[in-house]
Amino acid sequence: MTPPALGAVAVTAAAVLTPLADDLDGFTTALLDGRSAVTLPDDGPDALPVAALDGFTLTGWAARHLADDPDTAARLRRVAGRAALPARSAACVALRAVRDAGLTQDLLADGTALIVAGGNLALAHQAETVLGHDRAPGRLRASYALTHLDTDVVGTVSELTGIHGEGWLVGGASAAGTLALIQAARTVAAGWAERVLVVAPAAELSPVEAEAFRRTGAMAHERFRAEPARMCRPFDRDRQGFVRGEGAAAVVLERPAAARERGAPVLAEITGCGQRLDARRGTEPDAEGQAAAMRAALTAADLAPEDVDYVNAHGTGSVLGDDTEATSLHKVFGGRDTLRVNSTKALTGHCLSAAGLVEAVAVVAQLRAGAVHPNPHLEHPCADLPLAGSVREALPLRTALSNSFAFGGINASVVLSLPPGAQASRLPARPAL
Repeated sequence: MTPPALGAVAVTAAAVLTPLADDLDGFTTALLDGRSAVTLPDDGPDALPVAALDGFTLTGWAARHLADDPDTAARLRRVAGRAALPARSAACVALRAVRDAGLTQDLLADGTALIVAGGNLALAHQAETVLGHDRAPGRLRASYALTHLDTDVVGTVSELTGIHGEGWLVGGASAAGTLALIQAARTVAAGWAERVLVVAPAAELSPVEAEAFRRTGAMAHERFRAEPARMCRPFDRDRQGFVRGEGAAAVVLERPAAARERGAPVLAEITGCGQRLDARRGTEPDAEGQAAAMRAALTAADLAPEDVDYVNAHGTGSVLGDDTEATSLHKVFGGRDTLRVNSTKALTGHCLSAAGLVEAVAVVAQLRAGAVHPNPHLEHPCADLPLAGSVREALPLRTALSNSFAFGGINASVVLSLPPGAQASRLPARPAL
């Protein structure tokens, strides 16, 4: 079945909260510099690397982003102050995106929908509460009845932004961020909402899930411990698995005509999307399903493979996953050397259910900068792909594809482009060495 054409859906704001930066310009600079946020939290032999939001507080974030709006800063602390990390991180990026998009309370209350990406978001909060209850049952907060639920993110964001339209969660494990973006673009294109705020909260793992991943061999934890920044190595021969990252992102999508009417800047456009299942349970990826999702996205955008300048790969550093994605990319794009491929996870770690939206923002950042960020830890490529090098590379970027692939055979791809007439101008790009 041929997917219907999507048309163009405008991205009028993009916000991030990551260990690299908590604003779009800072995030862009960190990406193009190839900075890695991966660290080892302690020297223990069983410690797992992570790119963590260490030091993140609502008060600190508000001091940087809401210094001119003390009333909103106070409301942020009141509404989200006792929420779990997913709701707190979502609240911050949502407020930043709404402010950057120039959305008034009237626009938010009428015609704006909310889609939150992810499921099982607050696993660390749940584990800590259960263990605390075992030790001291009388100290359990009644608010846990709310804070352990993913829907607390929807409630927190909608109260802070004033969104009264439709709102729901879109799950899909590692593909959730991209799936939420796809559903939001389709919602706007179909006219079900004038605009959509898409939010991907920082997702937590408890020590149990982290250890389970380690035991399956999916997590990097053995090599390069003396240099943890090098432990996440997508498409490198010495890769050993993914490194967990903590990050949140939010974007505002709306009809281009509506954006023009109110004078909103259009950062980029979503012009195509595709999603396919492998029809099998488990963790093993399938190149055919991945390629089908990419081709569906290109068809929806009315593009040929040679029209794509850049691919932000799912690229986790998984031994099998990277090989499979390399195969699927060859199926779609062949060996064209004018294409560039990189993986943002080398810098941010794998942000789990938020990964797809964090990486979509990374794509927007690179399109606007006219440069692709490096693959800084790629020393021995495992695949014959046109992979980005060890430093940023200035390129005349117009169109990009971003991939997200999840356990359970969920494959999702989205096409992002600069709007017609736009020129990359946000940051000067140093030429590749």
